[in-house]
Amino acid sequence: YNYCRTEMRKKLPELHHSEFKKKPFYAKVWSKASAEWEKDKFWQSQLQQDQAIAIRAYTMEDLYNEFNAAVREAGKSRQEYQDKFHFKALDLRRAHHQGTCLRVYRGVDGTRLTTKCGQTVRFGQFTSSSVKKEVAKKFGTDTFFEVETCHGAKIQGFSHYPTEQEVLIPPFETFDVIRVTHRGNRTYIHLRSNGTRSKYSCEWLRAKRRGNKPRAFKAGELGA
Repeated sequence: YNYCRTEMRKKLPELHHSEFKKKPFYAKVWSKASAEWEKDKFWQSQLQQDQAIAIRAYTMEDLYNEFNAAVREAGKSRQEYQDKFHFKALDLRRAHHQGTCLRVYRGVDGTRLTTKCGQTVRFGQFTSSSVKKEVAKKFGTDTFFEVETCHGAKIQGFSHYPTEQEVLIPPFETFDVIRVTHRGNRTYIHLRSNGTRSKYSCEWLRAKRRGNKPRAFKAGELGA
């Protein structure tokens, strides 16, 4: 919602109502995150209450897998995003980005991803990483990323797991592949931020204005 943030904030109550009805599980996790906010007031920063609650809800183990799967599916087409992505109110793009680039790490277990030096890639979903290499290794080393992100946001103060020193990388950030190293069955990938690419910024509002009629879209996805 980079170019329609004020208008989208006015629509949040409507979005919450419709999406909670379609996703009772989402409503349950949001309620749990809201209760934690009431208890801890962890939101005291540049973020508004609903933005801080959104980050806390995302970091809860119950929600992030389902949310990221929905983000991947929504990327297939504008109609898929409009009709089947029921997390539009979960605006994680307003995470507490510091305005500086960060070196972070991400470990993946059970999956060996492949890419080549010189390619441009993106994760295509909100992706958790850590400023601490040892923390990232706990999540796996089959594929291990060293990432220089310029749009990632530190969310330690809002996370359900603050000791992980988490940085959230947005799905629209793109990266150059700087180095790929294979050591036995393990793959090490070094990525450096080169910008952003987003297909659906403000798409919900545009669809509302045109009466939810589908708009032609040629699929094409970068991936990492």
